[in-house]
Amino acid sequence: MNQEAVMALSVIGIIAIVCQWLAWWIKLPAIVLLLIAGIILGPVTGWLDPEGLFGDLLFPTVSLAVAVILFEGSLTLKFEEIRGLQKVVRNILTLGVLITWSAIAVATHILLDFPWALAILFGAIMVVTGPTVIVPMLRTVRPNAKISNVLRWEGIVIDPLGAILAVLVFEVLLSIQLQGHAEVGHTLYMFAKTIAVGLVIGATAGYGFGLLLRRHLLPEYLHNVAALALVFGTFAVSNEISEESGLLTVTVLGIWLANMKNVQVENILDFKEDLSIFLISGLFILLAARLNLDSFTQLGLGAVILFLFIQFVVRPVKVFLCSIGSDLTWQEKAMISWIGPRGIVAAAVTALFALRLQDIGYDKADLLVPLSFAIIIGTVLVQGATAKFIAKRLGVAEPDDSGFLIVGANSVARVVAQALNDNGFRTRLTDGSWSNVKEARMKGMDTYYGNAVSEHADRHLDLIGLGQILALTPQSELNALACMRYKSEFGSNRVYFLSTDKEKDKERSIVKSRKAISHDSHVLFGNEITYAKMASLISKGAKIKQTKLTENFSFADYLREHGRRVTPLFAFNPRKRLRFFTAAESLQPEMGWTIVALVQDEGDLTPAEMSGPEVDGSLDENRLPS
Repeated sequence: MNQEAVMALSVIGIIAIVCQWLAWWIKLPAIVLLLIAGIILGPVTGWLDPEGLFGDLLFPTVSLAVAVILFEGSLTLKFEEIRGLQKVVRNILTLGVLITWSAIAVATHILLDFPWALAILFGAIMVVTGPTVIVPMLRTVRPNAKISNVLRWEGIVIDPLGAILAVLVFEVLLSIQLQGHAEVGHTLYMFAKTIAVGLVIGATAGYGFGLLLRRHLLPEYLHNVAALALVFGTFAVSNEISEESGLLTVTVLGIWLANMKNVQVENILDFKEDLSIFLISGLFILLAARLNLDSFTQLGLGAVILFLFIQFVVRPVKVFLCSIGSDLTWQEKAMISWIGPRGIVAAAVTALFALRLQDIGYDKADLLVPLSFAIIIGTVLVQGATAKFIAKRLGVAEPDDSGFLIVGANSVARVVAQALNDNGFRTRLTDGSWSNVKEARMKGMDTYYGNAVSEHADRHLDLIGLGQILALTPQSELNALACMRYKSEFGSNRVYFLSTDKEKDKERSIVKSRKAISHDSHVLFGNEITYAKMASLISKGAKIKQTKLTENFSFADYLREHGRRVTPLFAFNPRKRLRFFTAAESLQPEMGWTIVALVQDEGDLTPAEMSGPEVDGSLDENRLPS
């Protein structure tokens, strides 16, 4: 075994994961760090030579990696979900594709003097926007829900669509090049053959594999590896029958499985997501390492002008034309116009086609890869660095503290969520109990049905517009896990949980939960306010009431008036800055603040509670901040 090859592959894997981790830590698209790492390892230091490492296997390796990535993306495309989207999404995926394709093709031909064939192919490749870079960007930018939905669905759907378009254009170019002239009949035949092979093999394989899963004829431990083998097999067979039809085949295969009734693909999707992350990371490093920095100088100023043309002309024209008649404001259209980064599929497909086009002698085919990376780097860096600022300037970014992810949709969570909603604060409740979720939905609340700390939530739970987490379940372990899981998303100062008393030793339970989260100040409503007590108060008729403090009615007056009947939850000032009452933080709302609390009727108090100590303007240290 070649020890140098083993070392190179190991280093690529380690650096790929380190780049992904750093990107998560600093909230940047991972593609930026992966590109930088590849350039450093390849053209800068000369340590990594992909051709020397893989030899003749480089082209097949890139092809199979792209096939897996496209299959994983197509597994997320469910028709029932896209039907609910705004009309602008459909326009972007049809008219928008034609606008982008034609405009970039013409500009590439004029600005860089590319042959029309290569310019048209490059335009087809550049219609894609990468979900692998858009989703992390959306989490950082935090635009409103309409912008987020349009960009997220565009990114998911357009990747396979753009790859299919590029494949078909490539087939036309191959036909023309091999025939030596533009033979219309042959071109149409190759076009039809590619589509037919992709559709038939993809649909047949998808239906057959779906039947195996539906009827449980394949053991569960073989689902993932069988799906991977099927992707490789259908990809190879399709290409054998009709060259370059394999990408279309695996895309159709994934879409068919995603939309086939009574077929569970969640575990397969989880596996493919993990595999895709690894392949994307390694692939970007390898493709960046192949770059020839001198080729960037050959592109010259034309590449810069092309990037500016795509960013400031093509994308805005596409979005504004495709959104005519929609209810999007001009600010929302401008924000959608600004975000359209190219990602892994654009880079991988370009490299895939460039290798083949160079082999058959296309002039300037060697410049396709550096030009593609120039556009990718430009869009990712410029948009990633400025999108958040522009969103705030346009007024389309969600306020940092406006949204709350509430773990639990039980009676306590619903009451707290309703109190927040009534005062203009957005909430999204999550629960694995359908009865709880149904009750919340009947009250018009935004919900997610599922476990907030599951892999399904990582993929499907939309966090756009949410800035804090409230863990309000009767399960202390789930509360702790949820807080630890989302602390990296929202920040440690935006994580809150409600104590439980399910264990025999209530104090030990509270200490255990606190220790797991490592922040005493995040215990909601006080040490003695547990989930069970809140649920009991609500079941006995306690109601949410709010009171605005004035010059003549202070917080001390408020506590003195309500006494033991009140459990303050949160308070906010006239600027809607919200603060929760917690176990360790001394919160003293001032004049102009509004206090929201759970209040009991006097008739509901027990004799012991009624004879309790008087409230002198400060809160009992065992239940509320003093």
